[in-house]
This record gives sequence, C-alpha cells and structure tokens, in this order.
Amino acid sequence: MRGTRRWTLARYPEGKLAESDFALAADAGETPLLQLGEVLVRNRMFAVAPTIRNWLRPGSTSQRAAIAIGGTIRGMAACEVIASAHPGYAVGTRMIAMSEWADFSVIRPDLAPVPVFMVPEGMDFAQAMGPLSLNSLTAYFGLLKVGRPRAGETVVVSGAAGSVGSTVCQIASITGCRVIGIAGGASKCARVMSVGKAEAAIDYRADDVRQRLRELCPNGIDIFFDNVGGDQLRAAVDCMAPHGRIIVCGQISTYDQGCPSDTGLDMMKVVYGRLRIEGFVVGDYVDCADEARRQLDAWVRAGALEVAVDMRSGLDQLPRALIDLLGGTNTGTLLVVND
Repeated sequence: MRGTRRWTLARYPEGKLAESDFALAADAGETPLLQLGEVLVRNRMFAVAPTIRNWLRPGSTSQRAAIAIGGTIRGMAACEVIASAHPGYAVGTRMIAMSEWADFSVIRPDLAPVPVFMVPEGMDFAQAMGPLSLNSLTAYFGLLKVGRPRAGETVVVSGAAGSVGSTVCQIASITGCRVIGIAGGASKCARVMSVGKAEAAIDYRADDVRQRLRELCPNGIDIFFDNVGGDQLRAAVDCMAPHGRIIVCGQISTYDQGCPSDTGLDMMKVVYGRLRIEGFVVGDYVDCADEARRQLDAWVRAGALEVAVDMRSGLDQLPRALIDLLGGTNTGTLLVVND
C-alpha cells in the first residue's frame, strides 16, 4: 500500500472556517493488520457536507463526536474494499460509508456511525454520489417519509438552491404540491424557479422573508423543509398553517459560527398551531435505500428530476471545498474525486 495522505484538524476554528485550521499529514504506507470485522478501503470520492463543520468544535452537540486536535477529518465517501477481515465485505466491494479524509481508511461496517450504503452493481460512483447520493436520499426520505405531502399543499423549502433543497423542491412538485423556495441572491433564486420548479422564490438577502411568506402563503405553509434554521425558521413558524409539519434537516446558518443553533422559537405558536417539528437522519431509512434510488433514477431518466453536481479533483481540495460550501459558492452536490 502506498503512503497515505490525510487531512487532520490543526486547531479549532475561531469564527469562520479557514484553510489554516487543517493540516495535511502523510503516513508511511504500511498495510494495517486488520481485526475481525474490519475492512481496508481506498477512498475514491468524497461528499463534502455542511454538517462536517459541526464536528470541528469541542463539545459538539452533533450526533457525531467532535474531532480532536490532530484527529483526521471524516465524512461520507465512496469506498472500495482492498483488504477484508469481514465475511460480508469481500475485496472489490463498493460502498458509501463514513470514512476519513484520507487515501486509505480502516472501517468497521457493523459499528459505522452511519449505516453503510452498498453501491449496486452497474452503478458508478458518480451516480451513487450525485443523482442517487445521500443528499438525494435525504431529500426523498425527509419530504416523503417525514413530511408526507399531499397534492395541493404548500411546501416551503429553505436552502432551496442547495443539493438537498433543490431536490426537495422538485420532488414536492412531482407530488403535486405548490412549491416556494428560499435562497440567497438573484442567480440562486432563478435556479430555484427553473430547476426547482418552484412557483416563487424568496431572496433572503434582499427580501423580508416573513412578509413575503405571508404574501405568498395566505392560507399558511403546510410543510416547511428546513435546511437553514435561524431567522428563516422563525419566519416560517409564524406563517405555518394549522397542523403544519416542519422537517428539520439542517441548520446551516449557524454551522460556521462555531456555536450550536439557538432557534428562539415562539413555542406557543407551535402549541396553538398544533405544529409538528421533526428532525431526521437519512440513516434511519437505510433499508429503503434501494427502493428510493430506483424511484429517483426513474425521475432522472424521465426528465422530472435534475441533480446538479459540483465536481472537484484532488484530495488537496477538500478543505477549500468545505469552505466554499459553507460560503454558498458551490452549485449542487459538492464532490471531490481522489485521483
């Protein structure tokens, strides 16, 4: 096995993430002695996700433990098994798993913090990490399993130009819902309208979000799919229809502030509105992943669903990619190929 490069945490970020918060280390390249239940994988492609930022501070309240100073950064990756001490994972097995920002990693699939998703035969990594990625599955399960939309309902999506948000908008439209997206800037709002098939787009940088929601949703919001939190979540709660559903997928507005999200919600509006607020993680639905991928693939082939991919090349690009993602300068699912 050749030498392994890996990105480690050099220091806890102070405020916005910077490239100097990371350090690139190199191992000697000795093949590790695997214990029963472990596999050695070659990390072929990385999915850069906002939630990684939550793990880069001490005392993280995230589902995953904080990464210690000197610890290797981790995230979802497309992997290929190159050595195995696990009877269920032969050499050559391809999967999507929580791995390290490194050329090679040792994984214990049975103890993985996120269930391992197998890449079906005949599907390449670009498909599995792009149109049929965990972001697409997140949108699918969050809207359909948690939100349970009904035709004719009004669905509002924050972060609507992002990878998850854009897919939510399109699936909501497919199910016959009226869709309104919230995004930052004229170009992203235009994309929400064209690709996301939204009836209207609200520019949170230029518009009064609460006022625009009241204008566009005179009968209230039936489903709010929240990727952002903060002011946008508070505005949506004020505009929810009775028995509305709020799907909490992410809180990206606070990720790069180095502190947990503080919603400041008026909870009596939740009480009197009989609202349901529910968070979820895509790993809850791993047993339904193949079925969901078949449906997503059918929509893509029929031209009903478009999933944009921002593809970058080189392990060395990972920190910059995460910084760009948090700054909103990427377009679509942000993937880094490990050449």
